[in-house]
Amino acid sequence: MTKAYKVFLSDMTQDSHRHKLNVLFQWIEQQFPELQCTIKWHQPIFTHHQTFIIGFSIAKNHVTISPEPGCLKYVTQRIQDNGYSHTEFIFRIKWHDSIDYDLLSDIIKLNITEKANVTTFWHTSK
Repeated sequence: MTKAYKVFLSDMTQDSHRHKLNVLFQWIEQQFPELQCTIKWHQPIFTHHQTFIIGFSIAKNHVTISPEPGCLKYVTQRIQDNGYSHTEFIFRIKWHDSIDYDLLSDIIKLNITEKANVTTFWHTSK
C-alpha cells in the first residue's frame, strides 16, 4: 500500500487529529493490505482493483467517512448506536469520539465483497 495518506496528514495542523487519522490509516493498512490508498479530491481514499471502497475527509469538528452509499443501509443502526451523525451517503465521527473499528472493518469487508466483480470506480447501482 502506498503511503499517500502521509502527505494528507502532513497538511493537518491539529496534532491530535493527525494522530487519530494516522492510527486509523495504519490500522486499515494492516487489516486490509490488499487496499491501495490514493489522494483524490483532496482526501484519502482506499481502493481495491481500482474500484472505490472507502474515503475520508476532515472538518473542524469531525472526520467524514464515505463508503459506497449502498453499504450504509446495512449498518445504519450501528452508526446510530455509536452516536455518529449520518446521511444517506456518509457518516461522521467527532474528533473526541472513539472509532468503532469493528464497524469500519465490516463496512470495508462488505464493500470489497460487493464490488468483487465491479470494474468501474463507483458502484453503478445502489
